Amino acid sequence: MNIHEGHRQRLKERFLKDGLSGFEDHNILELLLFYSVPRADTNEIGHRLLKKFGSLSQVFDASVEELCQVEGIGIHSATLIKLIPQLCGAYSTDKTKNITILNSTKDLGEYFIPRFMGKMDEEIHMVLLDNKNKIVKSEIIAKGSIDTVTFPIRYIISQTISYNATGVVLAHNHPAGVALPSVSDLKMTRRIFEALKLAEVRLKDHIIVADDDYVSLLDSGCFADYDY
Repeated sequence: MNIHEGHRQRLKERFLKDGLSGFEDHNILELLLFYSVPRADTNEIGHRLLKKFGSLSQVFDASVEELCQVEGIGIHSATLIKLIPQLCGAYSTDKTKNITILNSTKDLGEYFIPRFMGKMDEEIHMVLLDNKNKIVKSEIIAKGSIDTVTFPIRYIISQTISYNATGVVLAHNHPAGVALPSVSDLKMTRRIFEALKLAEVRLKDHIIVADDDYVSLLDSGCFADYDY
């Protein structure tokens, strides 16, 4: 008798009944890998992934190349694993799509955190606001490293004029770090502030996101010596 006979079905039924409550990390990976590994023991593969990367989140943060080095993981499984964080981000972003007014730092955190979920590279986002803090435009304006990417100052100015915005909020992520500003972040923020000031537009805040944490440069006092 095959002791694993029906195991997959039982695990699926357990999830459908109770969700992931009571699932250990290797069980979560085991269940997920049912859909890319049709026959092998995915419980063992889940244990291997956790042993190599150290935690569930680090499994999902690993690169495709690193994942494929684990016995039992091929390109299909690696793709499935990499899909999950970005799928969560897309889901959470969609849940916040009806947010139209950003009145507080809390609003900004709730708005931006989902938009960086699962992102392994740095992105710079811009939100344009009217005089009632209503969003008139939100977009990604740059990707790459905050130290190397060319920050599109002229584009920011042109968009504020085109949309008749009175305020701008910037946000970027630190995928492998903490939500604290670097020297480059502070210099870049100051440059944008001064450029917007010439256009009579206010830089209202710059949010830095790392995982589920965020920091407001305004609340941190980084704008304290700015000449409004």
